[in-house]
Amino acid sequence: MSDSCSRAAHLDAVGVLYSAHHDWLRGWLRRKLGASSGLAVDLVQDTFIRILSGSHTHAALVREPRSFLATVANRVVIDHLRRRTLEKAYLEALTQSPEAVEISAEMRAILLETLCEIDAMLQGLGARTRQAFLWSQFEGLGHAAIAERLGVSVSAVKKYVARAMECCLLYALEHDAE
Repeated sequence: MSDSCSRAAHLDAVGVLYSAHHDWLRGWLRRKLGASSGLAVDLVQDTFIRILSGSHTHAALVREPRSFLATVANRVVIDHLRRRTLEKAYLEALTQSPEAVEISAEMRAILLETLCEIDAMLQGLGARTRQAFLWSQFEGLGHAAIAERLGVSVSAVKKYVARAMECCLLYALEHDAE
């Protein structure tokens, strides 16, 4: 089957999935999160957008649609909560900065988007690598102290921090070219 035919079949299957389970998913999210109707609707839309944009699962092949939707929606919720946590931390940091800094709404949106991208990059590093990097950069801990906290060797910590720095540099290079 050609890519265009496969994509059309996927779109049709997502449409069927949407029609059959949209209301159920909205109710499920409202109950799960104790969320407002508006937030639940937004999360349902984000869930279906993720399904539409994902090539990993062809919607027509889903045997348990509600289980599939719940899994995708859980991932969307995690991303939403992570973004909200980052946004809150960013706003708190702004209020605690020594000088009052006026940032435009556009710049604030760009900064939040960048923070979310960096957070997603760090999430992909693995728990020990991420933690070693955060302790070294934000708490100023040395390799020996980090090694003790993680229960690993100093050379392992050096590798963790180097890997995280490499990812940060690659991120910076990719976004500098834009």
